[in-house]
Amino acid sequence: MKFTVSSSVLLPALQSLSKVIASKNTLPVLDSFLFNLEEKRLVITASDVETKLVTTVELTESEGLGVFCIDAKRLLDPLKELPDQPLYFEINDDNMSVVVKYANDGTFLLPGQSGDAYPQSKPLKEDAQKSSIESQVLLNGVSRTAFAAADDDLRPVMNGIYFDLQPEHITFVATDGHKLVRLRNTTVQTPERAAFILPQKPAKLLKELLKKNDDAVTFQFDDNNAYFVAPNFEMICRLIEGRFPNYDSVIPKDNPNIVTVERQPFINTLKRVSVFSNQASNLVKLQISENEIIISAQDIDFATSGEEKIKCDYTATPLNIGFKAGFLIDILSNFTSSEVKLQLADPSRAGVLIPAENEANEEQLMLLMPMMLND
Repeated sequence: MKFTVSSSVLLPALQSLSKVIASKNTLPVLDSFLFNLEEKRLVITASDVETKLVTTVELTESEGLGVFCIDAKRLLDPLKELPDQPLYFEINDDNMSVVVKYANDGTFLLPGQSGDAYPQSKPLKEDAQKSSIESQVLLNGVSRTAFAAADDDLRPVMNGIYFDLQPEHITFVATDGHKLVRLRNTTVQTPERAAFILPQKPAKLLKELLKKNDDAVTFQFDDNNAYFVAPNFEMICRLIEGRFPNYDSVIPKDNPNIVTVERQPFINTLKRVSVFSNQASNLVKLQISENEIIISAQDIDFATSGEEKIKCDYTATPLNIGFKAGFLIDILSNFTSSEVKLQLADPSRAGVLIPAENEANEEQLMLLMPMMLND
C-alpha cells in the first residue's frame, strides 16, 4: 500500500483524533490510529472503547487498499516538527511496517500492525431516534452547559449533558446538585419526545470539532449509543444509562425579588472580593438594597476581608444572601448578554439567573443554591 498526503491536511486530523485516545488503554491496539486506505482517501479512526472518532482526509495519490494501525504517539511526535510538505507513506503488506518519506531525503520507519484486532462499533438498534441540528445550536448547547455537569461516582446520571428533545424544542441541561443550567432552543423539533445523557468526554470533543464545522450535524441514538455525523467527522459514543433528575421541578416558580446588574462588572468585582474569602467555603455575601449591591468576603482564620459596591436595578425589600464565588462566576461567565437578572426569594432558596435579553430562538436559565450566612 502507498499513498501521498499533505502534512497540513494529515496533522490537524490526527491531532483532533488523538484527544480521544486514553492515557491507559485496556486494549494495546487502542494506543494506535486505525487507517483504512481507500481510493484517493484515507479514513482514520481513534477510540477509547467508550468513544470513537472518525475523520477522512483526501490523498494526492494512492495505490492499493487495506487496513492497518500505527501507534499514535510515534506518528504524531515527528509529524509535529515537520513544515508543510507532501508525505509519502509506504506500508509493507506482509509485516505492516511503515516507511514515511519527506523532503531533504528524510525518512522514518514505524512498526505497524493489522487493523483486524481494532474494536468495531455496534450498530444502533432499529428503533433508534434520528434528528438534525445546526452546528452552532449544538455548539452553544454543549459549551454553555458542560461546566455545570457533576463528577460524582455515586450519581453517574449527573455526570453529563441531558439532551431533552420535544416536538417544540430541544433542551440542554446539566447539574451537579449545587448549580443547574437549562438552555432551550426552539429551532430543533422532533415528532415525539426523546432524551439521552451525553458523557463529558464526548461533549468536550464535540465542542472542539464544532468550532471548525459550519454544516448541520445529524445525530442518531438508542438506549446505549449515539452517533454524531458531520461532513468532516463522525463520532460514536456510549451514553450514560439511567434516569436524569426532573430538572423543571427544582426550578423555583416564584422568586419575586429581581436584581438587574451589568454582567462583566459583576464578574470582575466577584473575582476581586473572593480573593479574601475562606479557602474552604469560597463564600461571598451579597447585601442587596435599593439600586446597590455590597459584595463582601472574609477569612477569619487569616484576618482578611474585602468589600466592594456595584450599582444595580433593584427596588424590592433589602436582602442578604450568600453564594459560592467560583460557582457564581462560572455561571455569569457562561451568559452572553451584557446584563443579567438575578431572581431571589429569600436567603435559603435557590437563586435563578437569566439574561436580560435572550438570543433569538433561545431561552437560557441558570440556578444556584445559596450558602448559609453566619450573621
